[in-house]
Amino acid sequence: MTKPEIGLWGGLKRLHPEGYHFRRQRPFKGYFLDFLCIDRKLVIELDGGHHNEPRQMEHDGIRDALLARAGYLVLRFPNSAVRTNLDGVIHTILAALAELPSTREDA
Repeated sequence: MTKPEIGLWGGLKRLHPEGYHFRRQRPFKGYFLDFLCIDRKLVIELDGGHHNEPRQMEHDGIRDALLARAGYLVLRFPNSAVRTNLDGVIHTILAALAELPSTREDA
């Protein structure tokens, strides 16, 4: 994992007591998702600078559309946001989680 991924993983683990469980590097239809909350169908992707290149942006768009068709919400954050504002990133993730319905049968 990259340093930003390690930092975000630590932040996501702090959400466990609130009932939000994340997995990292989960395979999905030929892709690996950085972080996934299966219960809320939320995907978190961290993007390095190469994600600003046209080819990579196109690739990311195709991937995000595939995930959206499968019912997932994708949140993308630049690595720099995690390095400089981890609390803000976590706050944004929590806000998204609060809006997404649980897919658990016991919820």
